[in-house]
Amino acid sequence: MVKLSKPGKMPCPTWSIPAWDFCPGSKDENGKAVDACDGCYARGGRYMMKNVQAPRLHNVEDWKRDGWVSDMVEAIKGKPLFRWFDSGDVYDVDLAVKIKEVMSLTPETKHWLPTRSHKIENIRNVLFEMQLLENATVRFSSDSVKGGRLSIGPNSTIVQYAEDFIPERGVSLCRSFTRDGKCGSCRACWSKDVETIVYPAHGHRMNRVYKEKTMTV
Repeated sequence: MVKLSKPGKMPCPTWSIPAWDFCPGSKDENGKAVDACDGCYARGGRYMMKNVQAPRLHNVEDWKRDGWVSDMVEAIKGKPLFRWFDSGDVYDVDLAVKIKEVMSLTPETKHWLPTRSHKIENIRNVLFEMQLLENATVRFSSDSVKGGRLSIGPNSTIVQYAEDFIPERGVSLCRSFTRDGKCGSCRACWSKDVETIVYPAHGHRMNRVYKEKTMTV
């Protein structure tokens, strides 16, 4: 059975799995969290509650069954927007292939998939194939918490404060902080026309990361 989530911030449902253990791009060569993932919101708080973890743990196994693609298509059909992974990431190439199939079979739905799995070659190849679909925006996440950007796109990065954002063409600042943490009417993350999304850091975990970086620089 397909289990979708509905985070309060999102204007649409999501399909997710647990963070960290299923985020291959979140770790450096020593197995430690990259800067952006060191302060991940999905590794603490309400995401650790049993009722929040349960559907994500279910999804880790559920996607492997034969009928998953058709069930996902049925669950998404008719929805204008969909987000993949408000926690977790594309950790398996077979999962990537199935997600691409779901996207292609739901052309009326705009899909947004943020990911660090672009670091893994066989998965990256499928992500590029997804990006060719008119209704899919695969947004490659930078590991930086200081506004550093990737050379591939669409992409996203993190800055400490909204005031650090310098407006420029093709770059959009996430202003959910002005709307009680909600997307509101903004659809920039789903838009291929927006090359880079800049997210101001938020939450206690990310604030700790900034304090540590400041002390070591």
